[in-house]
Amino acid sequence: MSQRNVEVLIGRLLTDEGFRQRFLADPRVVLRELVEQGTHLTFLEIDALTAIDLTLWRTVAEQIDPRLQKAQLSSFPLDRQR
Repeated sequence: MSQRNVEVLIGRLLTDEGFRQRFLADPRVVLRELVEQGTHLTFLEIDALTAIDLTLWRTVAEQIDPRLQKAQLSSFPLDRQR
């Protein structure tokens, strides 16, 4: 079951901007929170995920079609003239 959790986590990193920003700020804290919430990740998987160059997640996410992305609304400026 752990491999499936890794796949879901990677998908979320690539499509959920808010989650990705939190992960980039402190990967170990985010992974610890996930484990505490019941996501099964082994120590080896956690080490492997935190060893990946963090710029990879943002670079790959930029290549994903925006229609597949969960955007963080706070990152979009509000146009108050409308």
